[in-house]
Amino acid sequence: MAVVLVHGNPETTAVWGPLSAALGRNDIICLSPPGFGAPVPEGWDATVENYRDWLIGELKALKAPADLVGHDWGGVHAVTVAMTRPDLLRSWATDAIGAFDPDYVWHDLAQTWQTPGDGEAAIAMLAAATPQQRAVHLTSLGVPAEVAEQLAAAYDDTMGRCILALYRSAAQPAMAELGRGLSSAAQRPGFAVLATEDHYVGTDEMCRRSAERAGARVEVLEGLGHWWMAQDPVRGADVLTRFWASLPD
Repeated sequence: MAVVLVHGNPETTAVWGPLSAALGRNDIICLSPPGFGAPVPEGWDATVENYRDWLIGELKALKAPADLVGHDWGGVHAVTVAMTRPDLLRSWATDAIGAFDPDYVWHDLAQTWQTPGDGEAAIAMLAAATPQQRAVHLTSLGVPAEVAEQLAAAYDDTMGRCILALYRSAAQPAMAELGRGLSSAAQRPGFAVLATEDHYVGTDEMCRRSAERAGARVEVLEGLGHWWMAQDPVRGADVLTRFWASLPD
């Protein structure tokens, strides 16, 4: 049973390095969404639906149901797949389920990206920064320095374009409308990571409400933030391994 890890923004598979090592498995597959460490296909629009369909295609190619784990936007993609193609999964896990709550409000930077003109200006500033400056900023947000350096070096114009398109396709009420289908995700065992210091993906209450609607169990990671998988990979590996061990064969 393969474990499939999908990251978010502005990231590459480097974000999974510490967790992958802690899991100590030989069946881990790290997938990079187009524009975020992988090339974009011709005509790529970088919408929520495009990424869902991309992930469905990747999972189909595995020929067997997977244990899917998504972080940040990867967590959103994981839930949208669980809602639409549960047959491709044995289980799913996400740290972004709170974003599907009807009361969810995008964080300030996301709202800037969603605003024409302001978004382009913000992306231009990010592009103008040196990799070292980007790494320092990521570290200030809670990304471990070694991982931050790898993420910062991978940023390019394609990622910038995909950031704008993806966030604009998900401007409210789009996420709330997607959340109406959460009950469909209950067809497969779900796992919601609730890192108490993660302030990007909604409140504790939003996470728990959405998890309940999706039939997912909630695991609280006290004191960890948005990049929990890199901040304390041993604890992250432990909670995921215990979840998978609880599933029927």
